[in-house]
Amino acid sequence: MQAVIEFLKTYAWQLVDALVIVAVFPLMAGYVVLLERKVMADMQARLGPMRVGPHGLLQPLADALKLLIKEDIVPESADRAIFWMAPIISVMAGMLALAAVAVGPGFQVADLNVGLLFILAISSMGLFGIVLGGWASNSHYSLLGALRSAAQLVSYEVAVGMALVAGLLLAGTLSMRDIVASQAEKGVWFVFVAPVAFVIYLIGSVAETNRAPFDMPEAESELVAGYMTEYSGFRWSLYFLAEYSNMVVVAAVATTLFLGGWLRPFPNVVWLNFLDFVPALAMLGVTGYCAYRIPKQVAGDQSFIMAIFTGICLLLTLPLAAVMAPQLAAYRTAVLGAFWFIAKVMGYIYVFLWIRFTFPRYRFDQLMQLGWHYLIPLSIVNVMAVATALVLHRQAGWNPVLSFAVTLAATLLVAIWLVRAGERRERENARERESEAAG
Repeated sequence: MQAVIEFLKTYAWQLVDALVIVAVFPLMAGYVVLLERKVMADMQARLGPMRVGPHGLLQPLADALKLLIKEDIVPESADRAIFWMAPIISVMAGMLALAAVAVGPGFQVADLNVGLLFILAISSMGLFGIVLGGWASNSHYSLLGALRSAAQLVSYEVAVGMALVAGLLLAGTLSMRDIVASQAEKGVWFVFVAPVAFVIYLIGSVAETNRAPFDMPEAESELVAGYMTEYSGFRWSLYFLAEYSNMVVVAAVATTLFLGGWLRPFPNVVWLNFLDFVPALAMLGVTGYCAYRIPKQVAGDQSFIMAIFTGICLLLTLPLAAVMAPQLAAYRTAVLGAFWFIAKVMGYIYVFLWIRFTFPRYRFDQLMQLGWHYLIPLSIVNVMAVATALVLHRQAGWNPVLSFAVTLAATLLVAIWLVRAGERRERENARERESEAAG
């Protein structure tokens, strides 16, 4: 018993953080789905979910209840044990990768010195859940979706890894906390130093999470639902939760490595310290808007639910405002840092949504071509360019702005050459197809 007490004393905060991830994150994923449906509706001049709760605010709870009570169908010829375990593997990989994510200096389950490597290794394990689910379903559609997912991951993992290497060259560490500390010390986010790496990572992260326009493993129009064709109810929702877990993981990695982590914009500029009041003012504005909408609801229960959301927003506003007091200045970085980190992650996820509802789905050969012919060569050149810039700055004494500008220009020239080479290859292939058709 004494050993248990000592363990709880040592790891109490880590256990609390882990419980928050396990208990709160599925609810957050549900509201990300609601955000996605609202964004899609806005782009299509619609209102989106409006029936369940005021402005559809309770729609995620209704969806979760529906999925829990739906019939769990298992194909007769499926491998039952693997069929049951596959979605659990995917969701566990996504949730476990969140353990090394530093939401702020005061919220991280495990501060590992190889945190980024741990996240990449664990999140890659989610592929096994997709492949095993497609194989265990004993369905041609599911198997094709699983194989597409494996090919897609292999094609884009290299480009994403090389993009991260470019950022790690700048940070000099694999620790998630130290990466943010490095950006604070240098006074610049790495997205401004290595923009090509960030763009490559953004494209690769969309492909690795099977999001449109790279949703080849699902491809409803041609594979019904891909690797999830035979899944229903709660097990289908686990795959859904795994997808959104991976979205949050890749967004958190991008935020940490390229967007300054929990740092506010321009943290070293003294005359911009007024930005520390932005989190409290933003939440106060949301609270005021919710309070304004309470009497405008058409039914009493709707007004009551809106009042509950107003209270929740007010509770979130209080700590953001309280840490601005001099007596609580010690907690300011942790509380405000969590706000800025979550805001950046949500902004990154919004880009995912914007891309999904803007671009049509790629063909599978186009997907492979983009990865192998463009992103992988460009990512390798970009790593060499970042390394060259660091050598010019540290060894040759060049101005850092000049060294990175020169190498960035060289990288962009290579990108232009790759695009031109791809266009020339497409023209040659078109001529070959025309000659074959004529012959």
